[in-house]
Amino acid sequence: MLTIQGEKVQTCAGTRREFLQIGGLAMGGLTLPQILAAEAMAGVRSGHRAVIMLFLAGGPPHLDMVDMKPDAPAEIRGVFKPIETNVSGIRICEHMPHLARMADRFAIVRSVVGLRDEHASNQPINGYSIGEDRDKKLPVLGAVASRVLGSAQPSVPPFVDIRGRSSHAPFTNPAHPGFLGPEHGPVQIDGPVLQDMTLKGISLSRLSQRRRVLTSLDQFRRTVDQSAGGQQLDAAHTRAFEILTDSKLVQAMDLSREDPKTRERYGKDAPNPTGLQWDDRPSRLLMARRLVEAGVRCVTLGLGEWDFHSLPQTFIRDQIRQLDQALSALIRDLHDRGMDQEVSVIAWGEFGRSPKLGGYMGQYAAEGCREHWSPVSMAMLAGGGMRTGQVIGATNRFGEYADDRPVHFRDLHATLYHNMGIPLETTELRDVEGRPNYLLPGHAPVKELI
Repeated sequence: MLTIQGEKVQTCAGTRREFLQIGGLAMGGLTLPQILAAEAMAGVRSGHRAVIMLFLAGGPPHLDMVDMKPDAPAEIRGVFKPIETNVSGIRICEHMPHLARMADRFAIVRSVVGLRDEHASNQPINGYSIGEDRDKKLPVLGAVASRVLGSAQPSVPPFVDIRGRSSHAPFTNPAHPGFLGPEHGPVQIDGPVLQDMTLKGISLSRLSQRRRVLTSLDQFRRTVDQSAGGQQLDAAHTRAFEILTDSKLVQAMDLSREDPKTRERYGKDAPNPTGLQWDDRPSRLLMARRLVEAGVRCVTLGLGEWDFHSLPQTFIRDQIRQLDQALSALIRDLHDRGMDQEVSVIAWGEFGRSPKLGGYMGQYAAEGCREHWSPVSMAMLAGGGMRTGQVIGATNRFGEYADDRPVHFRDLHATLYHNMGIPLETTELRDVEGRPNYLLPGHAPVKELI
């Protein structure tokens, strides 16, 4: 925590000083200057391709959304009806009218395979199962982008995680940097950060007087050797001040700066009706767009809570409607701002939901609800210069298994690497023991998308 002293003020408890505290950007327990010092080693490269990864926690029901089976028995097809989209032959749920009108701008993969029945964010966010994350310490996409591409803007971190907190902790399992080290992990942004990054009465002109500010760092700097490492840390402090004086990151998170009409298009934030207290709202998709616009290379976030074992159909209907409005607004925004060729968007969950309502193969759910289902799932992708307006893969007549063109979930991660300009075959990352590691061996980008 970096603290800058302000003027003395009088309080009922006596005289004290006001302080500016730079903190809240938590990443592996490091303070902001330490993060920036290590991050500087990655270098600053030109270009700004980015990924927005939307995690639909709990398992979105593919049969109720984008892989509907209207001719199946009632216990399979559910109560929702399909509607036509603006692409001939593609039909999706009646509660997704906004997306239906822009189906030419996204692609649907109906045959995602390779997922395990793990009720956590690891596979879609990290690209690996919980056990693989724990044992292999492999870096996630955002960490690789940080290491290979570096920062697109000097005052903006390359990797940001804005997933809200959940009482089901695995939904927010860390998107960790693995052997690349904590300097390439995500900056995690939540409510307190906006307060911590506020200047608290200290003017920008005063803060810009770097010599005066550095006097407040004497105690901290005495712990740093006067060496190359110390010089690097000095540069990191400079960047910390750049973040405060430039304020690109803070401004990107400040949605009050956005046009109210644009905010309205994403939908209203509302309390989650489940007991999980999943703090992810439509406005976070708008924040994600603002973050990549400011220079962030990878943003991970969530929307809604899709684990409906015993909740009424109105609940899942409202979740689908919320996704429809927010995701369509994001896709439209990227196109309107000319960002659709550079910014890739993917929306998916940790698995699908059971084809049979009320349970399947020993699992159970309330009448009209679906259980966990890992054999097949779905994903929606947009932007990134991808070939959109298409459906890839198909399930069998009951939506149980991939019947045509199975797509491993890591092939979708490989596609995102491709879109960012990071080649799988030639990108070599050295682990802590100096051994070379390559990205997603055995997997390749989905050829239909590129």
